[in-house]
Amino acid sequence: MGIATRLLGNAGVVEPERLAADYGKLLVENEAIEVGFRVLRDLFIFTTKRLILVDIQGLTGRKIEYLSIPYSKITRFSIETVGNFDLDAELKLWIGSDPVPIEKKFNKKVDIYDLQYILATYVLN
Repeated sequence: MGIATRLLGNAGVVEPERLAADYGKLLVENEAIEVGFRVLRDLFIFTTKRLILVDIQGLTGRKIEYLSIPYSKITRFSIETVGNFDLDAELKLWIGSDPVPIEKKFNKKVDIYDLQYILATYVLN
């Protein structure tokens, strides 16, 4: 849990224990949750094997999409920091040979550099 301890205390970071209680049923054998980021109602969950994007939909939040991306399929990624007039940071993930990235915006509660650190740790190893 070295990655989690480095990031805990930062706004937007969700403790692995809480994520395991809520989303542990998504994990396979020998997979553990490292850390997660909450963005409004949605979550980015980094496990030892993949990135899980949790998209909570609708007014009631009863409909949920879980997108599972193995780290080996992330071919590149980019971050965009918060600016003076643009108050949202942005993450782009390219999966496989798809030319269109998955794009997610983050408010300033999430440290985009922490997110980049975790992606780099798993994608570049």
